[in-house]
Amino acid sequence: MADPSTGYIRITRFAEDTPGEVRRAMEKLRAQGMKNLILDLSGNGGGYLGAAFELAGEFLPKGTPVVSTMGRRSPKQEYKTENGGSFLDGRIVVITDQYSASAAEILSGAIQDNDRGLIVGRRTFGKGLVQRPFPFPDGSMIRLTVSRYYTPSGRCIQKHYDKGHGEEYLLELYNRFDSGELWSADSIQRPDSLKYHTLKNNRPVYGGGGIIPDIFVPADTSHFSVYYRDLVAKGILNRTCINYVDANRAELLKKYPTDNDFQTSFDIPQELTDKLIAAGNDAKIPFNEDQWERSKGIITAIMKGLLARDLYEDGSYFRPLSKQNKDFNAALDLINDPERYSAILRGDSAN
Repeated sequence: MADPSTGYIRITRFAEDTPGEVRRAMEKLRAQGMKNLILDLSGNGGGYLGAAFELAGEFLPKGTPVVSTMGRRSPKQEYKTENGGSFLDGRIVVITDQYSASAAEILSGAIQDNDRGLIVGRRTFGKGLVQRPFPFPDGSMIRLTVSRYYTPSGRCIQKHYDKGHGEEYLLELYNRFDSGELWSADSIQRPDSLKYHTLKNNRPVYGGGGIIPDIFVPADTSHFSVYYRDLVAKGILNRTCINYVDANRAELLKKYPTDNDFQTSFDIPQELTDKLIAAGNDAKIPFNEDQWERSKGIITAIMKGLLARDLYEDGSYFRPLSKQNKDFNAALDLINDPERYSAILRGDSAN
């Protein structure tokens, strides 16, 4: 739970059983008092498209459009939810970023275009091609692009590309850094030619590739340091926490019998910090006090998440990290401000 009435579910990739996993998680969250939901799709590069389509049906009424496909020689084909969802009334905020792609864009676009919820974060990747496999006798295969995915309002998810400009297309994500798009909403192009409207409230949304959020949150690099990067890249953080749990599991579980007890009462002890620094030194990652102070918040949050995951369940990992995440905090602020949420959903607010 993000707070006593707000559930939090993070999906890192769509697999065949993702809808079932989310349904089970929502049942647990409802039992804990969930009324509203933050659905975190940041960093979700896609996966099984059928899972995203099925999951959209959890939040939308039966017969609601989710996505359509259309190609040069492929007529438009629209896909609608087949069953009524189990979470149709509470407020929903979806978190996306520049790495959210494909299936994640289909789900977030369906929620946004049907005015079922709001999107917070940054413009998604823009990966929306339908490819058909053609196998050869030697076992190899070619995938041929036959159509594109469109959101219910008619926006093409696929970002623009021109024939003969492959390198420019591949560098598009890097160009977002150079253009300032990841730090300023004003850097996103929103001409009238790319304006579309949501299906229920007729509020404007914009195409041009990817899903543009309703609330822009600039990328946060304030915690980054080379010291933090190396501790993560060389597995020092993970290994130190595993060793700590292995040595103290019984004691920790006795003192913190539930995940909630651990999340609310446990602080990273100096003993564990010292072990991390020593392990870093042994791995030729010399301690740097200035960089430690810059990255201390995210490092200790990751450590707490790793400990919680090892002691309880996989989902426990994300709870301490979310408090360090500006996207999450913006989503929680929005979901707990029903007047602002409703105004944006109606199209009455400039955000």
